[in-house]
Amino acid sequence: MKSLKNGKNISKAEIANISERGFWPLLAGKEYFLPFDKYPWFKDAKISSIINVKLFHNRHLYWPDLDVDLTIEILNNPERYPLTYN
Repeated sequence: MKSLKNGKNISKAEIANISERGFWPLLAGKEYFLPFDKYPWFKDAKISSIINVKLFHNRHLYWPDLDVDLTIEILNNPERYPLTYN
């Protein structure tokens, strides 16, 4: 017996805005703010690299040009996941 093909994933992430202080990813109707001082991987990135974001499994954001991964859990509960940058 063959399984049916999975349906097309219509959920996607997008970047709603970028400023000199950070940027706002929009996901499933919820907007998050990622300040550059707390997410320094994005500070000197090209705009094209920031807006090139992929959503995996409706809970994992990935920026392939920057090799940065963030889960929605981290964005919803940043106090539980202190980020470090070396």
